[in-house]
Amino acid sequence: MSETEYGKIIAKNLRRILFEAGKTQADLSKDLKINKATISTWMNGTRIPRMDKIDLLCHYFNVSRSDIMEDHSFSAQFDAGIKAMTPMDEVRTVYARNRKELSKEERMRLAAEILQDDDEDL
Repeated sequence: MSETEYGKIIAKNLRRILFEAGKTQADLSKDLKINKATISTWMNGTRIPRMDKIDLLCHYFNVSRSDIMEDHSFSAQFDAGIKAMTPMDEVRTVYARNRKELSKEERMRLAAEILQDDDEDL
C-alpha cells in the first residue's frame, strides 16, 4: 500500500472518530497541544501522524491503534455524511453532544457569542 493510500485511510478513520466524539480539529489542537496545521494535514491525508502521535490520539479518544490505522469498511452513507458536513453541521453536532454538560448560563453565553459574531459579519 502506498503512503498516499495509507494517509487516506488514517484521515478517514480520524474524521470518523472525531465525528463520533463530537470533537473538532480545534479541540484536538487545544487539548493535545498540537499545531492546527499539523492536525489538518492528518485529516486531509497529506501527512501521516508519527507513532507517538497515534498513541496520543488513541489515549485521547480511548480507541486502539487499529481503529486509526487500519482500513475499516464503513458504509458509503456514513462516508457521504462526513464529506457533506458543513461548518454549521459540525457546530450543531458538537453542541448536541455536549449541551447536557453546559449550565443554562453557559448555554446563554454561547448563544450571545454566536449572535455577536453574526452581528459583526453584517
